[in-house]
Amino acid sequence: MDLFRKKTFETAARGDMNRTLTLKDLIMLGIGAIIGTGIFVITGQATALYAGPALSLSFVVAAVVVILSGLCFAEFASRVPILGGPYAYLYVVFGEVVAWFAGWFLLCEFMLAVSSVASGWSGYLQGFLSSIGIDLPTALTAGYNPEKGTYIDLIAAIVVVFVTFWVTQEAKKALRLNNAMVWVKFAIILLFILVGIFFVKPGNWQPFTPFGAKGIFDGAALVFFAFLGFDAVSMAAEEVKNPQRDVPRGIVGSIAIATILYIIVTLILSGIVPFEKLNVSDPVAFAMRYVGHNFLGSVISIGAILTLLTVTISMMYSLARLLYAISKDGLLPKFMQEIDPKHHTPKKATWVAGAFALFFAAAFPLNILAELTNIVALSYLALMALGVLKLRKMMGPPKKGEFKVPFVPVLPILSVASCLFLMTRLEAVTWLVFAITLLIGALIYFGYGYKNSALHQK
Repeated sequence: MDLFRKKTFETAARGDMNRTLTLKDLIMLGIGAIIGTGIFVITGQATALYAGPALSLSFVVAAVVVILSGLCFAEFASRVPILGGPYAYLYVVFGEVVAWFAGWFLLCEFMLAVSSVASGWSGYLQGFLSSIGIDLPTALTAGYNPEKGTYIDLIAAIVVVFVTFWVTQEAKKALRLNNAMVWVKFAIILLFILVGIFFVKPGNWQPFTPFGAKGIFDGAALVFFAFLGFDAVSMAAEEVKNPQRDVPRGIVGSIAIATILYIIVTLILSGIVPFEKLNVSDPVAFAMRYVGHNFLGSVISIGAILTLLTVTISMMYSLARLLYAISKDGLLPKFMQEIDPKHHTPKKATWVAGAFALFFAAAFPLNILAELTNIVALSYLALMALGVLKLRKMMGPPKKGEFKVPFVPVLPILSVASCLFLMTRLEAVTWLVFAITLLIGALIYFGYGYKNSALHQK
């Protein structure tokens, strides 16, 4: 039983794409992919339940972990020029079974991220509707939580259905729209900062660390979710004019700008509203309403609704393409590699993606979705860091023009350790669901994927 059979790639495939992207393009790409649910939704719950005003420090901790992972992504994107991200990279260096689990974690991350953003979108839309006097029945406002009287998030379910349909029809237009929304995000955040700073009461920052150091690290484990999407920068390495110089700068630059924005927004939020009151699904808009600026709260809600919707579309697009790529390798049922003759999209893979995302978006509360997203993401990021060590053994050090992770093996080992550390800060129920996820992944691979693998057929 050959569990570690590997893909190969042709080095001649390098450089086929036009190298037109600059450092500015990469930073905009990174910010567009990173800033979404993290700043508009997670900041409130993480401040209220985990770290208090010290959530600003949690973002710094999470940013360090993300930068270490981003450097590993950059070297792979520069040296292994095949499509498929971590799934394809690890197929080359570790072999099929490791690649499958990396792909499985990626599938879970995208699926849960779609569900999380849909849930966050629901929170902002509900906040906007409430501000104009329209309230849904409590049972239909959030995922299953009998203690609070909620059973299903109706709006999140509807938005997943809409997004799934949209991606099967108009994916290219949706992705162009997503890029335009970067400026809308900046405008909303700038509006909140410029207005909110005048309502900050420094007394609300006391105590600054109500949950102690434990709260800072627990908060970092949750807000790690806010940085997911940084890999978009490293994935563009083949289209960058000077990848060796600009890819790492693009990764670090976009993460640094996002971190600064997260810190400022968190400090202003907790300065306007006592931290224990921020356990809401639309904290940025809620803060404006809290100080009597209902109109600005509505403007922010509308902007967040627009930007979060496009992020959901972009994630669903990625999820469907990943299902399509893995099914082409035979590790998932072949019907998902069918292309719709009219729209030239993997329609069946998209509907499969939508069905699973619909279940999680409707049934699970946002904080659970965020933690589940984090644990699967941290898992494959740890594998990626180990993969860099294996890549160096297989191919030697990077050649001129290829990106090089500095201080190998120290930084990759530090990346693995930091990912594992953040994983230990997540709740027991998250680990239980993660164990079930691993079991399901193993059953799919050994029950279907291994014998139907394209490499096995050869």
